[in-house]
Amino acid sequence: MRPVLFRLRGVPLHSYPAFLFIGLTLGVIAGTYAGVARGLPQDRLYAALVLLIIPALVGSRLLYALTHWRVYRENPGLLWARDSGGAALYGGLLLALLCSWPLLRLLSMPIGEFWDAATITLLVGMVFTKIGCLLNGCCAGRETTGWLGMDCSNARGVRARRMPSQLLECGLAATLLLGAVIWTERPFGGALFLALVAIYGAARLPLGATREHLDPLGRVNIYGVISITLVVVSAAVFGLVWWTGRS
Repeated sequence: MRPVLFRLRGVPLHSYPAFLFIGLTLGVIAGTYAGVARGLPQDRLYAALVLLIIPALVGSRLLYALTHWRVYRENPGLLWARDSGGAALYGGLLLALLCSWPLLRLLSMPIGEFWDAATITLLVGMVFTKIGCLLNGCCAGRETTGWLGMDCSNARGVRARRMPSQLLECGLAATLLLGAVIWTERPFGGALFLALVAIYGAARLPLGATREHLDPLGRVNIYGVISITLVVVSAAVFGLVWWTGRS
């Protein structure tokens, strides 16, 4: 579509990293505002959100590279190329979750309330990043002749009528973000995070079927496995914490 937004004095500004930066910046601002409104300390919350961007980006790139290992095995220099797309949300979420435990203990912040705020950051970031994906051609939809198709290119520049996978996921993120803003009476800290992770994981299964490639790991649809696991685990933890709180 438009992998290069424009050139400034001959230097190209690529769509994907540009919209990723916009999404992260606005996401941190929105997440900080949401967390402060719930009583979290602004300085420590902001610091934690910014610091966890690092493992989120690394994890996203590593999981993507793992599902495209043949490409990066032959061209390892492409792994950290800044002018290309290629990131897997699940990888970033899992690594950021793991790294958040020691960080939040150090900052004396409740993990549940923090991840409720971080959920806002994630959703805002997804809205803008998926627009970058559409312009860059990554995460392209499969070809279709149906009414939902639109004329766009994949990452190789092959133009065809495709399912608008990136816009569908962008719409999902926007819908979940609206739900997060409306749902103010939550039963416990972390309820928002657990609920939206479960909903996103469930929605990701049919959305994955709209993509041109499912990016399997070997013969396994790794994203499908992660989606199902997140749905089951998030729903189970939500139910357990909610039931325990009522007892």
